[in-house]
Amino acid sequence: MGDDRRQQVVDGRTTLGIELGSTRIKACLVDEDLVPIAAGAHEWENEFVDGRWTYSLEAVETGLRAAYSALVADVEARYGVTPTTYRAAGVSAMMHGYLAFDAAGELLVPFRTWRNTSTGPAAERLSDALGFNIPLRWSIAHLYQAVLDDEPHVADLASVTTLAGYVHRRLTGRDVLGVGDASGVFPIDSTPADSGPGDPGTRDYDGAMLRTAEDLIGVGDLRALLPEVLVAGDDAGALTPEGAAWLDPSGTLLPGVPLCPPEGDAGTGMVATNAVAPRTGNVSVGTSIFAMVVLEHPLATPHEELDVVTTPSGDAVAMVHCNNGASEIASWARVFGRFAEAASERTGSTAPDIDTVYATLLAEAEHADPDAGGLLSFNYLAGEPVTHVEDGRPLLLRTPDARFTLGNLVRSEVHGAFATLAIGMDVLHGEEVQVDRMTAHGGLFRTPGAPQRLLAAALRVPVALEETAGEGGAWGIAVLAAYLEHTDQHLADFLADTVFAGDAVHVAEPEPADVDGFQTYLERYRRALPVQDVAAAATRPEATSTNTDTSASATTSATTPGAEPTTAGEPRLQAEKEPTR
Repeated sequence: MGDDRRQQVVDGRTTLGIELGSTRIKACLVDEDLVPIAAGAHEWENEFVDGRWTYSLEAVETGLRAAYSALVADVEARYGVTPTTYRAAGVSAMMHGYLAFDAAGELLVPFRTWRNTSTGPAAERLSDALGFNIPLRWSIAHLYQAVLDDEPHVADLASVTTLAGYVHRRLTGRDVLGVGDASGVFPIDSTPADSGPGDPGTRDYDGAMLRTAEDLIGVGDLRALLPEVLVAGDDAGALTPEGAAWLDPSGTLLPGVPLCPPEGDAGTGMVATNAVAPRTGNVSVGTSIFAMVVLEHPLATPHEELDVVTTPSGDAVAMVHCNNGASEIASWARVFGRFAEAASERTGSTAPDIDTVYATLLAEAEHADPDAGGLLSFNYLAGEPVTHVEDGRPLLLRTPDARFTLGNLVRSEVHGAFATLAIGMDVLHGEEVQVDRMTAHGGLFRTPGAPQRLLAAALRVPVALEETAGEGGAWGIAVLAAYLEHTDQHLADFLADTVFAGDAVHVAEPEPADVDGFQTYLERYRRALPVQDVAAAATRPEATSTNTDTSASATTSATTPGAEPTTAGEPRLQAEKEPTR
């Protein structure tokens, strides 16, 4: 097998996928059977600059080159050859946000990422005008908020795109987006029953909504500002000589590699979990947590708890996105991990690694009280739009007679991580949306048992784990790149019949005792939500703070008003937005 894969690398028969997640940029190389054979990664962090979360374009360039260089080094170490070309390639990245450029291609304002929630007035007015929920982090909300705020850069605006769209444009010269990523820019018309690669006039920005938004925002031709929309399998251009040199300054990488449409991390998560067909869905747990369900029919009414986005083929998807995910669980794991280290130092024993810490804690949760014994946990390191919390605080609450055990503490933290998601999913239940099963991915599910079982109870649907889901979004975009040669099949059939055929799947069914216990927990959780406002007000830094450190404008802690915490201190791969650990 090694010799065969070596020849595939030499012949350029492998496929490359790159994803820019919120804490890691990962490059993945797959062979002709779509099995990962090499990888490279680069860790990075967002910065809080002038009141907004951002990544500099210099950090994008440096990180991409580092991840690709690490992949090349891995290939050389494994197979003794240096890759020069690929059968196909693809780029994905965290969805939403705002990258604004002038006519010369110069960035007008720093990249505004999905974490920024300063677009409330714009999102509310757009949602009312369009009759469609526009979340705070969508690109059109950022654009309209800039107009409302009379930002000077708007006068010079020539194009708006996402992070994946920007990288793809640097590599190919094409200003395009995959429809899944585009659905986080502006609403997509998903009414055609079945469209595929090359179908003209389908799976595009909703024309009527574009006209309404143009009148509201005061933009003459909104479509001209936005990237062209493509579906999975469409020709999205090829690697140019300039693009090859940008990614690989060594000059080894040759131009001409076909690229698939750039996608968002939600779309690659759907692909990586085989969840692009109606009545399927997936849950990604990392720094944030989100669930996606492919719809059989349109929702009856807009809901502020639900985003309507699309699969990479353009089918409508209901998305529940929560700003807060597994970060608080990671914090507790660090505390207990340090306790284990301190105990081992006293006894002369070997301290457990972080995976063992997680496994030990989650095993305790397996046998805890179904309702966590009266404990209540909020994982709100940031604001949470789903529950209307503007400035969140992580909290652990209990009554004096609560059963305060290790197992109940851990179960409460897991329940707390899933609670906001369950609130959003309850809206889907009210719309009578049918889900046969959800597939989970993310570092939390690397530990078998409690996380999968408790998620099934929280969502009241079977939850599956696919062996290949752990490969993450970089693998998912590599699969979409490989799909360029299989467009005679619908994407859902390609995944089911070719990519996932024969894969082992473990499914956890909701257990009645767990379901009842979580519902009891969730009732307490809803009643206690007002505590968040009190906690935030009591701990918010005073406006007259004597802190005069000028470096505070560059990066800020979790206690800064309106800010969200970075994940630099978390066990890496435990709390990423991307679905790997």
